[in-house]
Amino acid sequence: MAYPSVPGLRAQHEGPVLTLTFDRADRRNAVNDEMLDAMIDHIAAAGIDESVRVIRLDAEGPDFCAGSDLVANNAHSERKPRVGSTQRRLPNKANRLIPLLLETQVPIVAVVRGWAAGLGFHIAMASDFCVAADDARFWEPFMARGFSPDSGAAWLLPRLIGMVRTRQLLMLGEELSGTMAAEWGVIHGAHSGAALESAADALVARLAAAPTVALGLTKWLLQSGNGLDLDRHLQNEALALELSSRSEDFKEGLRAFRDKRDAEFTGR
Repeated sequence: MAYPSVPGLRAQHEGPVLTLTFDRADRRNAVNDEMLDAMIDHIAAAGIDESVRVIRLDAEGPDFCAGSDLVANNAHSERKPRVGSTQRRLPNKANRLIPLLLETQVPIVAVVRGWAAGLGFHIAMASDFCVAADDARFWEPFMARGFSPDSGAAWLLPRLIGMVRTRQLLMLGEELSGTMAAEWGVIHGAHSGAALESAADALVARLAAAPTVALGLTKWLLQSGNGLDLDRHLQNEALALELSSRSEDFKEGLRAFRDKRDAEFTGR
């Protein structure tokens, strides 16, 4: 499949890794509609592209993503938008991206430096793994701007850190450093200096070499299990086990166990 770059978002597909890089440093990588549409298209395509085994989300410049570019996204017309324009727009933009990150059966790794605010913060949380610089800044800007949270903030945060800490971030607008975000369990690790790049590379390589079918089904079970009772979840587990046990990687795993060696998975 083709993954074309667009202004503000570079796409590069090398081997099993699809890298999407925010490339709008002059705007702190704030996301406009063109970038959002491309991200949605690329992640959806990667979910059915058997050559992609991991997606990496990265950024050019000192910041990861300053959120949605409100100026650019509202500059299409000089006339005041009709009432309800936000409600009509969001389901096709950020509110499509966040569920897609959570549900796509391809592991996603976000690498954060500098600011991750608003939508940028939520993209990092909705990724399967997020590693960040220890001095990165995670921030929910909504109260400072006088409007309510968007793009899944009030759904994602309580599931990661509980309601008390969520109120600190959403209602008081407190910032988190990368170190504190890791301590709170918002992200998976904080690293200093060049160690971040090494940690990100190692994590992406580990996922790219993992049993892709089993990994994707495990991601599906974790996400779908949020809204199911135990009986239905166990039915899904049985289906996932049936599918994963028919994969070539499962057979390789058995051979490796028998031969007392490391498995060499191909993602099939």
